[in-house]
Amino acid sequence: MATTAAQASVTTGTAIKTMLQLATPSTRQIQLISWGFSVDDPPGADAVVELLQVDVAATVTAHVAAGVQPLDPNAPASLLTLGTSATGYTATAEGTPTASRVFDAVSLSSVTSESPLTYVYQWMPDERPIVAVSKFLRVRATTPTTAADMRCWVCWDE
Repeated sequence: MATTAAQASVTTGTAIKTMLQLATPSTRQIQLISWGFSVDDPPGADAVVELLQVDVAATVTAHVAAGVQPLDPNAPASLLTLGTSATGYTATAEGTPTASRVFDAVSLSSVTSESPLTYVYQWMPDERPIVAVSKFLRVRATTPTTAADMRCWVCWDE
């Protein structure tokens, strides 16, 4: 959540890295509405950004409740599970998923030179993916030749 400073970007690294992770509780699934990202620097050859559901958490910097913002200012607080192996950002360890569902994947070429590069995708109401209970939604980036500065987001309904 931006307060007195602008939203900070996070460096992707040169191997697969979870940039953002949402953990659904055992009592509620979420339905995705839209997602996106922006990259400040050219990402390098064959960079990939993925949105997927997995069964194992990455180790992340834990989000705080105030950082998970509802679309409706009158809505109750999110029920997403918070913590270093739950909802958070910029993973330090990926874990080893054994099952996954890919919702979207974006390939970026080394000739992508427009800065910032922005990607936004919004699903139609009847095609919105559902992230099951006790699962993890991840935005993962792989930028094999150059570390890029990225900001990403996900909009969902609980």
